[in-house]
Order: sequence, then structure tokens, then C-alpha cells
Amino acid sequence: MSIYRNAVWFVKGLQEYTKSGYEAAAKHFSPADLDANLSDRCFMVTGANSGIGKATAQEIAKRGGTVHMVCRNKERAETAKGEIVAQSKNENVHVHIVDMSSARQVWEFAQSFSQNNKLHVLINNAGCMVNQRELTEEGLEKNFATNTLGTYILTTALIPALKKAEDPRVVTVSSGGMLTQKLNVDDLQFEKGTFDGTMAYAQNKRQQVILTERWASQHKEIHFSSMHPGWADTPAVQSSMPSFHAKMQSKLRTEAMGADTVVWLAVSPAAVKLPSGQFFQDRKPVATHLPLASSRSSPQEEEKLLAALEEFAQKFKP
Repeated sequence: MSIYRNAVWFVKGLQEYTKSGYEAAAKHFSPADLDANLSDRCFMVTGANSGIGKATAQEIAKRGGTVHMVCRNKERAETAKGEIVAQSKNENVHVHIVDMSSARQVWEFAQSFSQNNKLHVLINNAGCMVNQRELTEEGLEKNFATNTLGTYILTTALIPALKKAEDPRVVTVSSGGMLTQKLNVDDLQFEKGTFDGTMAYAQNKRQQVILTERWASQHKEIHFSSMHPGWADTPAVQSSMPSFHAKMQSKLRTEAMGADTVVWLAVSPAAVKLPSGQFFQDRKPVATHLPLASSRSSPQEEEKLLAALEEFAQKFKP
């Protein structure tokens, strides 16, 4: 990992990714952008029982949207659903129990969901940062299985359903941490060298940005976007990055601040007027590479990523 990239990224983060960075950007937001009545639209939010996912589901439910919460833990999901329904006064909130790290489970869920429900917007928010190299029951490294392959399978499996909807969108919650990474297609499961969970997570987030760009070029009928929520004070940050959380706690964004651009991309008319496939921060498209960072991948490397993901996806397809 480039020391230069890390240093530039951290300075940028202190200026832009913090609570004060959000507050500065928010002065230019149009409140009318989120004045949407979503009563005729259906949204799927993965990882919706806490953090940015829950805050996103809450905002959509408040505006009358039907929300499908995709969560791994039934008890926590039902608790979160109860809170969302109570606060939004919207009963159209549904829980689906899926482990996003299980390729077969993701396939089965997506196929079943498509047969029984309509879908206007998919929000890929579920993610994990496992700091020790750990394999799933299917033999895949857990960060890769959840963040990249799970996102790939769910999105590709739901694309036919999305294409039947009016104004379909896919929003993927990536991370500015991906700016520290150049795509490495030769070690997708982090088998070489010393394992670093933070680096693995950032590499997965780079992969999500590339997938978003590729999907946008392949499926013109759907508006795709990826985004960075900023540095937000979420349960995931507390548990996965305790030292970062302890040092930065007073500067971190709230969960609602982190969710703001997700909601804007999912519901606002302004978002779909911008080109598909871009990476957003605080409601604006931003660069996917730091200056002079040598983090760009070749078209051949990106093709290799897609081919590898498709091979894994087909291997676990029921």
C-alpha cells in the first residue's frame, strides 16, 4: 500500500470526511431534493439493522417507501424494523434474513424475491471488515465474500427485476478508503503476504467502484452510483476500527449524515440527471483516484475481475 496514498488520503479525510466536512457541504444542499413521496416505490437495503443502512431505511420509510431490509441477524433486524415502523408510521417495512457472505444464500434470496416482489431501488450497504483472515463455509475469504461477491451476485441477479421498474437505481455504499488501493486481481482472497483487514476492506471497496462503472456501461436503463458516506460513528466502525474510533470520535459524522447521500442518490430527481456509474461524496460526483497516486487499473485487469466474479457466482448458483 502506498505511503503517499495513505498520507494524502488522511489529510483529505480530515478536511472532507468528518462532521465539519459534512456541515460545510450541507450548506449547498437543496432541501427540496428529498421532498419525495415514495408511496409507489420499493427499496431494498442490505445491512439495514444498524448504522448507515438503518438510517437509510428510516429516511425512505418516513417518505412512504416500501422497504425490504436484508439482514443477517433476525433478532436485531426485527428490533430495528420495530423502531423504523414506530418512527416513520409506515407499516410497509419487511425483513429478509440473508447472510451476504454466503453466495448460495444470496442467489436463493434474489431469485425468490424477484418472483414475488417488484423493486425500484437496490441499496448495497451490507459490508464487513474482518481483521483476521477467515473463510466462510463455502471456502471464501469473508471480506471478499461479503463486500464484493455478495454485492455482485445480488445486483446481477436483481437486474432483470430492476429493468421492469420505472426509474430503477442501484446505489452501492463504498468507502473513500478505496482511494488508497489499486485493484489487485491476482490476489482477490488475500492469500499472499500478511493479512490486513483494513487493506482488504479498502480493496473490496475499490472493486465495488469498478463494478458500478462496469454495470453502468452495460445496463443503460438503470442508474448506478457508488458513494462514500464519510467517516461516520457506526457500530461497524466501533468494532472493526476501535483505535481509529477512539482517536476520531469527536470528529465523526452521525449515522444520518453518513446516510444522507445514499438517500439522495436513491430518491432525488436531481441524482438521475447526472451520468450513471459515478462515485459520490456529499451529493456530488468526485474523483475515484487521488492525484499522482498510480491507482488506475487497466481495462484488462477490470475484465479479469468481472470474469473471476462471474466464475465464482456460477459455481454457487443453485
